Amino acid sequence: MGIIERIKEIEAEMARTQKNKATEYHLGQLKAKIAKLRTQLLEPPKGSSGGGEGFEVTKFGHGRVALIGFPSVGKSTLLTMLTGTHSEAASYEFTTLTCIPGIIHYNDTKIQLLDLPGIIEGASEGKGRGRQVIAVAKSSDIVLMVLDASKSEGHRQILTKELEAVGLRLNKTTTNILQKEKNWRHFF
Repeated sequence: MGIIERIKEIEAEMARTQKNKATEYHLGQLKAKIAKLRTQLLEPPKGSSGGGEGFEVTKFGHGRVALIGFPSVGKSTLLTMLTGTHSEAASYEFTTLTCIPGIIHYNDTKIQLLDLPGIIEGASEGKGRGRQVIAVAKSSDIVLMVLDASKSEGHRQILTKELEAVGLRLNKTTTNILQKEKNWRHFF
């Protein structure tokens, strides 16, 4: 029995259970079980290829750039050309299943370039490992959107919408934060 079927079964039991003071504890237990099962739905399956450990890349160098875009737009080819790191590129979608790092040496700096799996529309809600990919992008210093020139302008708008939905601020300056010291002797 899958997770969704177990959730439906528990919800059906909750609907059958009469709500009164004697059943409050039982209903609370059922709600906790549903919450646990829903978090399991959001987690990637254990033992699957391209699991979470592939997305945990240690920061290296002076800056970190994440290549983000739809599947088969040339992110892996760009990483291979710029860094010399081999990232498999093929004619089918979702060739890259994990985060593949590479290093660009420019003058005396080292810039880490991350090839991320392609994201799809709805990635901000978790579709197609979207949350894991976007989490890596959020930890980067720069997010570089890679787009296919033969596709419509709508692809850039979709990517922008997905990234802004999770709090990434694209092409915007950082907010100015001002801290003023106060004389705390007046308060004590």
